[in-house]
Amino acid sequence: MPEQEAPGSWLYYMRRGEFEQAWQRTDADLAARAGQPCWHLPRHLQYVWDGRPLAGRRVLVRCYHGLGDTIQFIRYLPLLKAVAAEVIVWAQPELLPLLATAAGIDQLLPLHDGTPDAAYDADVEIMELPHVFRTTLATIPQAIPYLHAAPRRLAATQAGQRLVGLVWQAGGWDARRSVPFALLAPLAAVPGVQLIILQANAEAAGWQAGVGLNPGEFSLADYARVVRGLDLLITVDSMPAHLAGALGVPVWTLLHAAADWRWLAGRADSPWYPTMRLFWQEAPGEWGPVVAQVREELRGYSEVT
Repeated sequence: MPEQEAPGSWLYYMRRGEFEQAWQRTDADLAARAGQPCWHLPRHLQYVWDGRPLAGRRVLVRCYHGLGDTIQFIRYLPLLKAVAAEVIVWAQPELLPLLATAAGIDQLLPLHDGTPDAAYDADVEIMELPHVFRTTLATIPQAIPYLHAAPRRLAATQAGQRLVGLVWQAGGWDARRSVPFALLAPLAAVPGVQLIILQANAEAAGWQAGVGLNPGEFSLADYARVVRGLDLLITVDSMPAHLAGALGVPVWTLLHAAADWRWLAGRADSPWYPTMRLFWQEAPGEWGPVVAQVREELRGYSEVT
């Protein structure tokens, strides 16, 4: 997939929600690379599907991207199961308990550095499934929630008080996604809000003791239960945003000015997650206005009973 948004490129069309034009570009790329090996590339850059129909075949779904990517695109498994003879998902081990709650999976196997421990007739990388099914904005699978967890509320609240989770630092591959904790700390002072710190390695990420409730670390399955018990999650563009969206939890996602294609361009909502709102930087690196907007919106949110 291209890194730069050139007019007429895959990325150009995807950012505008013109998915069918993007698939035409992907069709051409698929034909051009036919027979060319890619196993020497890092996993997240490998292409897997060869373009042949998956109907009636035992299909291995390889989850070679990030945790959030697997969570976002696991929604396609019921569509795949409707046509395939068998669906085998080879996914990140920490996700397996959560993915076990998803529909459309016959076998669920832990991803490792070797070869998959299953027999299959065809394989596909999980992020290739929108292309397989020629997704448009109108046909994005909308069965929300498609992952499930029993809610766990971490704090007793007074009448009308909201439990609001907070995540401010994303993974290291794109530092532009992260927001300095000091900018977000004033959210803890919004009346009617109990802030729950859900940032991994919160102290190393700049958390200031006494700001919000920091319950510590969880397994991903327990983390999902905590998110499910929130009234709202405020997060940067990282795995928790996808998790909340997949669980059907209200989530406000803070985006840098050139955020990933999946959030499209110029939208305050997401066709992928009906419970999500998007808060965009207007200028690269300028998080102050974004946080000011979030704080104002949070004041209004906490006042609604």
